[in-house]
Amino acid sequence: MLRENASLFPPENSGSAKWITAFCDGGSRGNPGPAGFGVFIEGPDGEKLAELSEYLGKTTNNVAEYSALLAALEWALRHNHSRLRVVADSELLVRQMQGRYKVSSRDLRPLFDEAKRRIARLHAFRIEHVLRARNQKADRLANLAIDRGTGRKPAPPDGAPNPARPKEPPPLKGFVKDGVVHLLEGELPDGTFVKVTPDRQ
Repeated sequence: MLRENASLFPPENSGSAKWITAFCDGGSRGNPGPAGFGVFIEGPDGEKLAELSEYLGKTTNNVAEYSALLAALEWALRHNHSRLRVVADSELLVRQMQGRYKVSSRDLRPLFDEAKRRIARLHAFRIEHVLRARNQKADRLANLAIDRGTGRKPAPPDGAPNPARPKEPPPLKGFVKDGVVHLLEGELPDGTFVKVTPDRQ
């Protein structure tokens, strides 16, 4: 089992090499179902270094979470970053990598073993659990990967217009006389339902 110790999880201020942080997340719509992962990597000063995401096909949430971790480790090694801090909202992943939980799943064991091999090539490694609300960047990337893989259009950012939603027609002005609405401009076909908002100006 991978155990937390001074050589593998040293203090963050030890040594001269700087730490980078990888926010990791994986998800599956159906568990198992269409799955993907996302990784958002920050530099020592919080600057964005990379965004990773990949569609995995049909698999489980836990496999997707491990796939995110492996992608973060691979990126760090390939770009010669020897100190990696991983942040994830999967308690199972974090506790297993810390040696607190056993890895009994046949699907996860090979991924766990490969993660250990990659970690052994780093000078230092840390992993910590956070709530999903603190892992939104990675969560967004994971969902984008699933959307790409399933051909689904991603939801627009908050405040952005949604092209799939028809625009509401502009309001028409008029007045009511003897219970009948008379328009000042424009026309509406017979049978149109309207919502009347009194103008008190």
